Amino acid sequence: MITRKRLAAGVCGLLAALTVGLSPTTAAAGEPTAKEPPKVELVLDVSGSMRATDIDGKSRMAAAKQAFNEVIDAVPDDVRLGIRTLGATYPGDDRQLGCKDTKQLYPVGTLNRTEAKTAVATLAPTGWTPIGPALLAAADDLGGGNATRRIVLITDGEDTCAPLDPCEVARDIASKGIHLVIDTLGLVPDAKTREQLTCIAEATGGTYTSVQHTDQLSGRVRQLVDRAADPVVNPVATQGTGQCEGAPKLAPGLYSDREAFGEHRWYQVAVKPGQELRASVSIAADRAVNNDYGVLLRATTRHGREIVRGSEAGNGRTDVISSGLRYPKAAGDGDEDKAGGAGDATEIVCLQVSNSFSAPPGVKTTPGMPVELTVDVVDGPDGASDVAAFGLGRGWWLLLVLTLTGLLAGLVWGWISRWRISVWRTN
Repeated sequence: MITRKRLAAGVCGLLAALTVGLSPTTAAAGEPTAKEPPKVELVLDVSGSMRATDIDGKSRMAAAKQAFNEVIDAVPDDVRLGIRTLGATYPGDDRQLGCKDTKQLYPVGTLNRTEAKTAVATLAPTGWTPIGPALLAAADDLGGGNATRRIVLITDGEDTCAPLDPCEVARDIASKGIHLVIDTLGLVPDAKTREQLTCIAEATGGTYTSVQHTDQLSGRVRQLVDRAADPVVNPVATQGTGQCEGAPKLAPGLYSDREAFGEHRWYQVAVKPGQELRASVSIAADRAVNNDYGVLLRATTRHGREIVRGSEAGNGRTDVISSGLRYPKAAGDGDEDKAGGAGDATEIVCLQVSNSFSAPPGVKTTPGMPVELTVDVVDGPDGASDVAAFGLGRGWWLLLVLTLTGLLAGLVWGWISRWRISVWRTN
């Protein structure tokens, strides 16, 4: 199921890519060519509420077991799968014990389908719903490395172990820059469960799906497991600085960062004569924000002279806001910001990402909001020195040409009109 926020994110990302003309063939900067097998952990709610019999005439637990058996049979050979439960062992009323009730049922690794099915068959609805602790443990289960990692959470209710908010847990996981995606599935969810699971998914770039039938559940989980096996380009985690001096130097690629409310972050990009810098940025409001906000992407020299900028404003109707810019550097163009001595005309361009978001009272502002920055440097078009992107820049002659063309066209049209009127009067 595509949520409003996921749709907004997709539309804004597409518009930004079309605006700056980026090619999808550019791989993430610094991404290793050899990758580990993808890892997926299924996290299943086995709390007492899973006894409810409202999915195709059977209990939620029975529907989940059937779906898991079908998924286990269909897992691609190159996927390392694990299973973790929450609320599966402690039936009592002690909150402290109930909120620690999460365990790994099957370790992440090469799948033995018979063993995995046998482990699932032993499950029975039991206790609490410690979603936050289960997500933290699942992130540890998947470990580090450069593998694609995905958690698929299946639950029928919201977390019962506050104040450890699972949405905040998901944001903390995302802020670590480990590119672990959490997808959530709600079994016959109510409004509060739907809201919480949507927040968890979107904090990490995942998806939320509402499930009403068994075939829906098995089909969606299989789809998510298969998606983990597909080759993807993961953003490279970076950390911008408070000024251009000392900012990280970015090669062409896709990057992720976190930016606090109202913060400015700087990055550096090297651009050679005859090349064109293309950049776009998207900032996601992954929590409640005040209406009226904006994002600014600005390119300057190292001495602070502005080259070009792109900006976009929002009013609360979208949860992702994007902007982009292009800067063509003319061949043989000297500049005050050369990277080396004579004969080296490579220019260090400073990219500034700023936002004007603000948070309403009671909303946590840490960690910062997710930022996705795309950088590309390509061979510039002919006449790059005469056309600056997103505005006239140094191409004032273009304004003059357009003005003269309009004036000439007006004179010609006026002369033709007068001639036609004179002919009409004569006749």
